[in-house]
Amino acid sequence: QLTGKTAEKVLDEVGITVNKNTIPYDPESPFVTSGIRIGTAAVTTRGFGLEEMDEIAAIIGLVLKNVGSEQALEEARQRVAALTEKFPLYQD
Repeated sequence: QLTGKTAEKVLDEVGITVNKNTIPYDPESPFVTSGIRIGTAAVTTRGFGLEEMDEIAAIIGLVLKNVGSEQALEEARQRVAALTEKFPLYQD
């Protein structure tokens, strides 16, 4: 069973930061949770648009559908790196 705690950990491993978050009537404890919260401040600050948000969603789906697959995690890391290279935090 995929929990918010697991999702938070595995997404962090590929460079995507989310927070585990409770959902209404959550059967899990607040320390584990069943949901996640995805903040958008960092991506909007970098200038990501709809296309990039679609890519982030696809990467999240890839990771969460393949927890434990090093091949999927490596693909996700590469895709995250490509996005962050395209939209650096600081311009030279």
